[in-house]
Amino acid sequence: MPNNPTIAALADDLENGRTSARKIVDACLARIADRSGEGARTFIRVDAEAAIETAEAMDRLRAAKAAPSRFAGIPVSIKDLFDISGQVTRAGSRALEDSAPAETDAVVVARLRRAGFVVIGRTNMTEFAYSGIGINPHFGTPKSVWQRNVGHVPGGSSSGAAVSVADNMAHGALGTDTGGSCRIPAAYNGIVGFKPTQSRVPLDGGVPLSFTLDSFGPLARSVACCAVLDAVLADEPIMPLHPRPIKGMRLAVPTTLVLDELDDEVARAFDRALEQLSRQGAVIERTAVPEFLDVGVMNANGGFSAAESYAWHRYLMANKGDVYDQRVLMRIMRGESLSAADYVDLITARKSLIARSAARMAPYDALVLPTTANTPPRIADLAHDDKAFAKANLLSLRNCTLINMIDGCAISLPCHREGDVPVGLMLAAPGGADRRIFELAAGMEAAIRV
Repeated sequence: MPNNPTIAALADDLENGRTSARKIVDACLARIADRSGEGARTFIRVDAEAAIETAEAMDRLRAAKAAPSRFAGIPVSIKDLFDISGQVTRAGSRALEDSAPAETDAVVVARLRRAGFVVIGRTNMTEFAYSGIGINPHFGTPKSVWQRNVGHVPGGSSSGAAVSVADNMAHGALGTDTGGSCRIPAAYNGIVGFKPTQSRVPLDGGVPLSFTLDSFGPLARSVACCAVLDAVLADEPIMPLHPRPIKGMRLAVPTTLVLDELDDEVARAFDRALEQLSRQGAVIERTAVPEFLDVGVMNANGGFSAAESYAWHRYLMANKGDVYDQRVLMRIMRGESLSAADYVDLITARKSLIARSAARMAPYDALVLPTTANTPPRIADLAHDDKAFAKANLLSLRNCTLINMIDGCAISLPCHREGDVPVGLMLAAPGGADRRIFELAAGMEAAIRV
């Protein structure tokens, strides 16, 4: 079995008897337990006993030719934002520790189980999913794969989700994406993260950040891996993924906002990827997308996330506000000053933004842009410097947030060279174009790493 196997490779090995679900789960548990690794910071809870029992059950079902899917027995991690029956959902916070255990699985967790995936544990995250950085003062901060001896942020909010996959502690992860929370940690850890069209995947059983913008999506090692998990989450048939030829792809590089203030490494990796795509026949056009300027205006006072998170948190904060991460609390409290009229204006403005953006993107197969403007900052540089944290957080979230605001779908692919700092390239399209995004991404996945 390769060191970084895809979900398809694992499924083939299981089908052909080259490994067993129990062996795969044992290997992941050993990685989690390795004291020299990031397991203790990556997972808030490890379900070792249940994972082993499930793996053995899947091995018996496969032997009886009754496995629920060819992926049965493959371990996945679950972001701490999701309900798992019998467990407390903390959402990366101490404020929910005394909550009652969930009575049922979140819909997406139940769908993963139904396909035979093994839930190996709950992953760490930014408290209440409110940051693109990934620092958690309560449960520790897992380090990005980049320069472990230095310690760089993992990206948020699905921080542990990304690290669990990058470090072979799981072979896929369930995350959420309100402003980039699947794509940012994927970019910072050299893996793939997908944000689906929101309406395709039900939000039941997940702690909300913004019910207007929240999407539930996968993080994994390849485009095809994410496509499999996405189909399961959306309760759609798992179809073969046919990569689109690069020649003839129609791609638009927005020149509005998304190329501003790029770290040098991001700019170089992105330009190199565009060069490779152009050389192989993609038609790439740089074009202004003035609609993106509306997003900053809409979010100036906190936007949907502040308004909707404040509505959900206001009673909890009254009793437990002192145990919140103060950086998170400050963002949530911005919603207190937003009036009902402000909120209605936001809804109206977003409806117009979605329509105008879809018209702007219609001539192209996808937008192509850097996932984040920055590379993963050092944890030590942000831990106690609120100004540096705010700047880094903005640069991590800026490009991804644009796609949530236009109700789009998007994927982040690694585009850096082996050994270089991780950099993500994002493909995005209007809502409903999920399959197209997967096909385009699968077509260019290898080419942009040259």
